[in-house]
Amino acid sequence: MSLSSILENCGLTIAKHEPVHGGDINRSFCLYTREAKYFLKVNDAARYQGMFEKEAKGLGALVKNTAAIRIPRVIKFGLTEQEQYLLLEWIETGKPRTDTMEKFGSAVAIMHQQEQSYFGWEEDNYIGSLPQHNTKYDSWPLFYSECRIMPLIQLLFNAGAFTKQDIVIAESFCKKLSQLFPPEPPALVHGDLWAGNFMVTSKGDVAIYDPAVYYGHREMDIGMTKLFGGFDQRFYDAYNAMYPMEKNWLHRLPLAQLYPLLVHAVLFGGHYTGGAREIMKRFSG
Repeated sequence: MSLSSILENCGLTIAKHEPVHGGDINRSFCLYTREAKYFLKVNDAARYQGMFEKEAKGLGALVKNTAAIRIPRVIKFGLTEQEQYLLLEWIETGKPRTDTMEKFGSAVAIMHQQEQSYFGWEEDNYIGSLPQHNTKYDSWPLFYSECRIMPLIQLLFNAGAFTKQDIVIAESFCKKLSQLFPPEPPALVHGDLWAGNFMVTSKGDVAIYDPAVYYGHREMDIGMTKLFGGFDQRFYDAYNAMYPMEKNWLHRLPLAQLYPLLVHAVLFGGHYTGGAREIMKRFSG
């Protein structure tokens, strides 16, 4: 369908619009009005049912739980014929200050310190283009097993990427989770906190976006930050100063990284499949 219908539905008087490149799920645009700029995302409503409504709720949860990180303000989300859209404020990029990463680390730690009442979320949502199950549990090992690991293992088995032996290994891995993760209260996690989902604003602050939120073990966010290159060390130092990580957290990083690796294995295959298999073998023995 034409973009004009969506622009009309947004309720703005658009002077011009330009495509924004970089994503593989959405069509994205910068919208210009006389007063401001906006960020618009559009995708197939049937293929990704409710994605932008769920994303808007995730951004709202982040806003409520952190005051020191910039979260894009949701202007509107909706449906127009076969497509859905999410309209956000536009955030200008800038250069970091000398204390930017320290403040970022401290802010994430403060967010994680706010204890929640269960593991899971109020509804299922998405991580990238993949549906994410968020059934409520009182136990992190059970939640991680039932809502994160085994559903993706089954998808990979159905696709022929994993064997029956891989399922046995995954089940053995899941049975050991209570011995592997240190007990911690549920924390709101961004859920997809890597370098591609944060930016430095024109004021030198950090903004985060594209969440896959739920209440989980905080090491999930920390593991994700280190999966694709890692953040500046000042982020981790400030985080640890505010909310010290449990002993041997670096050794446990692969446990937290298993879920995003499985997500990538489902979406992209390749070496992600082997990487996920090796983590399960290493920790299930």
